[in-house]
Amino acid sequence: MTTYAVTGATGHLGRRAVEELLDRGVPASDVVAVVRRPEAAADLADHGVQVRHGDYSRPDTLSAALAGVDRLLLVSGSEPGQRVAQHTAVVEAAATAGVRRIVYTSIARADTSANPLAPEHRGTEEVLRGSGVPVTILRNSWYAENYTARLDEYLATGEVVGAAADGRVSVAPRADYAVAAAAALLADDDGTVVRELGGPGVTLADLATVVTEVTGTAVRYRDLPAEELVATLQGAGLDAGTAGFVAGIDTSIARGELDTGDADLAALLGRPVTPLADAVRAARG
Repeated sequence: MTTYAVTGATGHLGRRAVEELLDRGVPASDVVAVVRRPEAAADLADHGVQVRHGDYSRPDTLSAALAGVDRLLLVSGSEPGQRVAQHTAVVEAAATAGVRRIVYTSIARADTSANPLAPEHRGTEEVLRGSGVPVTILRNSWYAENYTARLDEYLATGEVVGAAADGRVSVAPRADYAVAAAAALLADDDGTVVRELGGPGVTLADLATVVTEVTGTAVRYRDLPAEELVATLQGAGLDAGTAGFVAGIDTSIARGELDTGDADLAALLGRPVTPLADAVRAARG
């Protein structure tokens, strides 16, 4: 019997990964959902999943949360500036608990990327490699939802505005990444495994074309220098830090740092990656 744990199990990716484990026939009693608020996972408990309290920022909660766990899906935290310390606490607790493999959701090309999100993931990967626990690193590229959540904006303005030039970004829905994470957790891998995950690369001009084709509303891509994009976003009400972050993501795309191709993700899925057009249709309702 193998016991599988998923952290952040009430989040979009973590919950879907738990559901995928159950869909693949893992007994609910062999699945541990590690959550900050157990009451938010009552539906999982009702299905027989072990719901345990575990908070990245409270290391004292993690030993009990990971007791008896064989394989752990560590879903990366969402608090900028805190991730390395939080992830380190989980990794240390996992090593102490005797976890035999950790699967971690990193970011595309974390070892070389200048993407503003990369440093904390790179730091976490270093912690994992030094932990003594075999690790599978899933370097996720961009979620389709990062764009489809802005669909109303694109349709209202007739524009996708960015600073990505003709750089390509490998986009896939969050659900695809979650299914892949569950598959990686179930896989009998040896040693350290690194997979660069994403969909077929698209430019932001391609995104505008897909939105146009799916919705019937004309949308174009307007490319700006990064500094001008920052000013435009601030003019729209974003603070300087957030505007700079958004522009930093686009310049990372321009450099090709989020273009992974779709081979690794499709292999874990056992099927083609969900097309961007399907993600736009789903967001459109």
